[in-house]
Amino acid sequence: MDYTELAAQLLQTMRLLHKTGPQKKIAGSMQGETFVLRYLFRRGSDVAPGEISSTMDISSARIAAALNSMEQKGLVTREIDKNDRRKILVKLTPAGCALAQRHQRDVIENAATMLRLLGDEDAREYIRITAKLADICKNKMSGKK
Repeated sequence: MDYTELAAQLLQTMRLLHKTGPQKKIAGSMQGETFVLRYLFRRGSDVAPGEISSTMDISSARIAAALNSMEQKGLVTREIDKNDRRKILVKLTPAGCALAQRHQRDVIENAATMLRLLGDEDAREYIRITAKLADICKNKMSGKK
């Protein structure tokens, strides 16, 4: 099998898919302030900026800039950790929590829209294959077989 040709087809298909409304919105939720909001919401607790930086795999300077912007918008607060005064913790405000919930609902609805287009059987197969690939890649990156 020519995996190089398949890879080229996959990349072309991914580019086309990325331009569609639902996929574009889903991709947007995986970056920037929206990602930070959703991450904090899913965690449900205060988080150190370094953890967000690590999870997003971006520099602490970029996270600091995003948090500054989000703080100015009233979406997050930063407070000194009561258990370790050397640490800062980020927490969602009620407005940030409400926005994160809206983003979460929108992302789920966009994903559901895409899966509905596939139909039951293909949607389940798409999820199965995507999960398998994610698992294989995760194990390969961590050195597992």
